[in-house]
Amino acid sequence: MNKIDQTHDPKLKSWVESANIGSDFPIQNLPIGIFSYEGAEPRGGIRIGDKVLDIFVGFAAGLFSGSAAEAAEAASGKTLNEFLKLGESARRALRLRLSEILSTGAVEKDRVERCLHHVSAVTMHVPAQIGDYTDFYVGIHHATNVGKLLRPENPLLPNYKHVPIGYHGRASSIRASGVPTRRPMGQLKAPDADMPRHAPTERLDYELELGVWIGPGNDQGESISIGDASSSIAGFCLLNDWSARDIQAWEYQPLGPFLSKSFGSTISPWIITPEALAPFRIAQPKRPDGDPAPLPYLTDEMDQSEGAFDIELEVLLLTPGLREKGLPAHRLSISNTRHMYWTVAQMIAHHTVNGCNLRSGDFLGSGTISGPDRSGFGSIFETTEGGKHPIELASGETRRFLEDGDEVILQARGRRDGYATIGFGECRSQIVPAR
Repeated sequence: MNKIDQTHDPKLKSWVESANIGSDFPIQNLPIGIFSYEGAEPRGGIRIGDKVLDIFVGFAAGLFSGSAAEAAEAASGKTLNEFLKLGESARRALRLRLSEILSTGAVEKDRVERCLHHVSAVTMHVPAQIGDYTDFYVGIHHATNVGKLLRPENPLLPNYKHVPIGYHGRASSIRASGVPTRRPMGQLKAPDADMPRHAPTERLDYELELGVWIGPGNDQGESISIGDASSSIAGFCLLNDWSARDIQAWEYQPLGPFLSKSFGSTISPWIITPEALAPFRIAQPKRPDGDPAPLPYLTDEMDQSEGAFDIELEVLLLTPGLREKGLPAHRLSISNTRHMYWTVAQMIAHHTVNGCNLRSGDFLGSGTISGPDRSGFGSIFETTEGGKHPIELASGETRRFLEDGDEVILQARGRRDGYATIGFGECRSQIVPAR
């Protein structure tokens, strides 16, 4: 699982100079996505510094051979589903070849330069056709905080520490970073009102999540064992799973959220591969004394020893007032993926234990990942305690929930001594008024 090789060498530099100067995308990262430019169809691309390497053009120019060529060909189309399906060996082969041709001193530099586009000249898209989207709830601090606000006497329901909780989300409304998010309409009912009313949400919220892309899946009726689950992980991104808290409060019993979540989710467009994140794997944090041990189908020694990640997660808010005054975005929180109560492999093992078939390009959300205190809360619902304590901004504005014109920006980065820091790029979207 935790395979470090020459592509992780912190001394490795690229002849793409922008990759060597504090970029989220140094040569040790090399994420993949789907991009387009004027006059061209969407196709696969590799991010390196402030450039995008056109895989379609690179494949046609003969830059790849063997397994790397198979991977490049699969990544040359309008979606990455076929590439994700190939699995680890193909990803590794492509990564190794990309590292070779983008490294300082590469003999192919002139040929590769003809495959590059500046990131400002391209449009990014959702990287795969998402067949199904499942949102989990593995951020234990978030689950506890929300539970305290809704059920002070019983914050965590009895099943939380026994089963990775999840629900079926809406794949069709997932959009790439940069696409605006429209404020949703729905039924709202105040606690003291006799009847609900139809209106725009007044309690719009963000949710800081890790997105997981599925690669090789499983046949219906079969399951993916906890020991094999990591082979089904094709990569990661950031996910803002927007939430209309007032619509949700009225509709979620007894079947869970519906219109309060299905109106939109925003993802960062680059798939950060498991190989790029190998240096940032850690042991799953030990469960507190008294917590139940997972059932055997959710237990694997290797997964517990290196199946978690140490990735810093950050939420920024840019409001109309901050924008007008030329002020920087306000940092709302800093959290970390180490606060996930269940590993990604446990999520996959549980998802398929009943024979549910995952398919290449399916998408999982971790659920909101909050830290243990207010500085790391992953939603404004937690930070303001349901709107009771407004956030004060340098512009003089206050926020209890999100307002039209606000832009939420998620960022993430892996840092570890002895390795290059890599980032996920931005997951950002601006809220536009309801229609």
